Amino acid sequence: MRVDFDPAAQAEFDAVKRQYELNNEGLGNEFAESVRQGLRRVMSQPLSCPVEVSVYRRLVLKRFPYKVMYCVVADCVYVVAIAHMRREQNYWYSRTGGQ
Repeated sequence: MRVDFDPAAQAEFDAVKRQYELNNEGLGNEFAESVRQGLRRVMSQPLSCPVEVSVYRRLVLKRFPYKVMYCVVADCVYVVAIAHMRREQNYWYSRTGGQ
């Protein structure tokens, strides 16, 4: 199993990591590691996270107020968004192609 990021999700990941790093040195790397740990768990048990909408599942990060939205396609975990839990919730739906 592999992980692929939608280009917009990759940009979100990079922006959040950069912002945390600017606010507190080292925190950006901690955020990135939290995402990596969560995705390692998802790769071993891809259907373990709850469905949020249609085929898209939600991995909630433990320390940070973000969720990783993903779907499973064949042997791939496809990340569609790194979404803040307290901001606009459904903005990423446009990335799903109506699924």
